[in-house]
Amino acid sequence: MNLTRIWLSSFLISTALLGFSNPVKPIKSFQSHYENVLGTSFDLKVFTTSEIKADIATDIALNEIDRLSAISSSYDPNSELSLWLKTQQTPIKLSKDLYTLFELFDSWKQKTKGALNPSIALAIESWKDAQKSGMLPSANELSAMAFEMQQAQWVLDPVNQTATHIGSLPLVFNTFVKSYIIDKAATKALQETGVQGLVLNIGGDVVVKGSQPELIGVATSKQIADNEVPAIQISIENKAIATSGNYKRGFLVNNKWYSHILDPRTAAPAQQIQNATVVANDATTAGALATAFNILSLDESITLASAIPGMAFMITDVKGEVRYNSAWKALVKPAELAKVTTPNQKTWNENYEVLINLELAKFEGRSHRPFVAIWVENDKQETQRTLALWFNKPRWLPDLKEWFRKNNARYRETPGADITTISSATRPAGNYVIKWDGKNDAGQFVSQGTYTIIIEVAREHGTYQIIKQAVECKKKEAKFALEANTEVASASVEYKKAS
Repeated sequence: MNLTRIWLSSFLISTALLGFSNPVKPIKSFQSHYENVLGTSFDLKVFTTSEIKADIATDIALNEIDRLSAISSSYDPNSELSLWLKTQQTPIKLSKDLYTLFELFDSWKQKTKGALNPSIALAIESWKDAQKSGMLPSANELSAMAFEMQQAQWVLDPVNQTATHIGSLPLVFNTFVKSYIIDKAATKALQETGVQGLVLNIGGDVVVKGSQPELIGVATSKQIADNEVPAIQISIENKAIATSGNYKRGFLVNNKWYSHILDPRTAAPAQQIQNATVVANDATTAGALATAFNILSLDESITLASAIPGMAFMITDVKGEVRYNSAWKALVKPAELAKVTTPNQKTWNENYEVLINLELAKFEGRSHRPFVAIWVENDKQETQRTLALWFNKPRWLPDLKEWFRKNNARYRETPGADITTISSATRPAGNYVIKWDGKNDAGQFVSQGTYTIIIEVAREHGTYQIIKQAVECKKKEAKFALEANTEVASASVEYKKAS
């Protein structure tokens, strides 16, 4: 063996011993965002070593969602559930997933003493009609609907896995079906790709799977804006969390707001609870309990919770009283305290705020959420505050051309933290609320005056849009409807008293 070969062999052995021959790739976080998935938003965070693995995990999760939606959707006339609803008095062999859902509805109806019931579709239609006509259902109508909804609508045969449709009421499989689908999709993506972990958030229902804990912000009825820092944060690992409440959706009848959460036992909107958040070992349990806790009394909810191991809850009633169990207390992490500044006579009036309502354009089927930047500039075109910055991969950030040109240097100096995962009541697809409290990026109140709200939207393989609206922020309230475009279905900016 010559000297060159001896040196080469020694080098290869040395580098192998040092680990240079097969360096371990670091685990990174990869994110993707879609709209109109199960009627709401889809956010997936994947922890793995490569973007390719993350993309595969995303595809698997979305395909599983499509598969299960084609089975259980109440809105798809060709779904397995819809086709079964057209049958009558005939045992129908069901797929494993649909039969499981029927069993779950029977189980949860019993556990919640009728508070969870797919026959609630009858009352939903009645309250939709009330919203259109402006006439509330009468007491007799509510009583009659409640009686009808308590009647059995199917008979199950566990041996043959069949369901016989024996009722005639409309049924809606909403209550916890989304949670069931989320759990299945997250599990399949984790198992089939070998990624280290993932966080799947569909409209505020969240599943955390894998080896890493996730810090979850919990939105309440007092925090309607998507960019507000949640006052409550919890850390969970291999758990699911669901929040249900009356502050995102509802029925407006004669200028009075009624919760979209209806009690099948009375056919009336639930009125005693503002919101409930549940952490459980699986998403189905979390979703079912979060909804049930909005309908049941506090005592009923606490009794039910005590019978289910491994779950934590926080319930806020209409008076603002908060109840939680010891398991919840153990999950809570201290929230970062906001910087407190006292405005003087020339600075911002802290009793006022700017509220931005944004509805992204809807497309047939699911679609990638576009990249969005929303920020505030003063009369010298200097950025005062970046309110929202949505993108999935840093290399696409320059697509937000104006924000990037003006603010990238500052962003690179103090890069933003990872996007916070928020558990909240389900939002309609593409609808967001952004708030400006009059503070700059340093947490200090700005002066009173005229400021420009800028909304910049860029869609991959789509169009680029930018909207600007000047707002005089003094004492006079004002509201502006912004012009729609290809990417923005509607938007408004309002300077108003803080809610």
